[in-house]
Amino acid sequence: MNISGKITGLPYKVLLAAELENVEAANFDINQVPTACIINDGKHSFAISRWVSPKRTRSYPYERVYNTLNISKKITVIPIVKDEGAAGDRDYIQWDTVSLMSLLDVFVIFAYYNKADIAGKKITNQQFDNKYILAKIKEIEQYHSSALHWNLNELNTNLHTIIEKVKVSYTAIEKSTGVKLHGFSGLENFQNKIGKDVSQFMAFSRGKAEKAQSREFVTFQPKESLSTLSKAKITINNYLGGQYFFTADEILIAKDKVSLIEGKHSKNAILPSRGDIKDGLLKMILYCNLSEVTVNDKKMKSEAILCLTSSKLKGDVSSASTKSELSVFFRNNNLSVSQILLIETIIAEAKQNKFIIKVQFSK
Repeated sequence: MNISGKITGLPYKVLLAAELENVEAANFDINQVPTACIINDGKHSFAISRWVSPKRTRSYPYERVYNTLNISKKITVIPIVKDEGAAGDRDYIQWDTVSLMSLLDVFVIFAYYNKADIAGKKITNQQFDNKYILAKIKEIEQYHSSALHWNLNELNTNLHTIIEKVKVSYTAIEKSTGVKLHGFSGLENFQNKIGKDVSQFMAFSRGKAEKAQSREFVTFQPKESLSTLSKAKITINNYLGGQYFFTADEILIAKDKVSLIEGKHSKNAILPSRGDIKDGLLKMILYCNLSEVTVNDKKMKSEAILCLTSSKLKGDVSSASTKSELSVFFRNNNLSVSQILLIETIIAEAKQNKFIIKVQFSK
């Protein structure tokens, strides 16, 4: 089943964001600060997050970005490529990632690693070139256009330079660690295919994303525990000319309405982790702002649902539950004050942004 829709804007009120630590620019090292924080230089202040891989399915990068969304000026640092060694993975940044960050008004610093440690036949603890990151932050301080304009400009004017820096750095890392890395043919192929035209980058990434989407479509993830496994491909078009390719964990169709359900499950804890929940909430930002939705080319209304499940829970509640029903659920599950506050905050965020939260038992 194929679902498509459009996004013309992303109005959304974030309520679950973590309080960010403030770091002075003079002491800033992207490799040492929290994965999401605020950097101050006395005149300017930015929220900044970092990814540990360009692949968005690794290590909850969406949670880190989510935690910065309440700050007016936001930066995220993403490696162009991450090579773990010839015996490991090599991941490249994708257009959809750039497009999503642009929609969220997040400035992207396209970065590279220049240090690493040895881990058997692989390298680990890869570190960004901090001087380069600081120089880019200073450029953004003086930049008065949108994050979208910055991100596209960096792709058009700076991406090839960064790829050359990647080659130099990984050659040095291979020499210093003695760990054989992937050859440069794949990197050069990536460089040649994206060319100097963003549309080539979009087309190249789109092909890879569609293949990944097709793989995920037949894959059941252990953190998903849903009433059915009726996955469906979702293609989202936006006003930037980009497309996102996602797979809904579950869909439900009733007459002229389709429910797009993101599932987060915990077997050992009474609630999914905050990282899982925030990852799900970032999907809700997309799903609750869809318009012109079609299912197999048939126009339908849509609703977004975030379903939080656990094998430890008793009963269920949702964002439509009454205060009395919530109180009974909290009492029956012997939830702590912090767990109750978490559920109440998620429900408030769902009501504010007009999507549905469900918290319920599932094996």
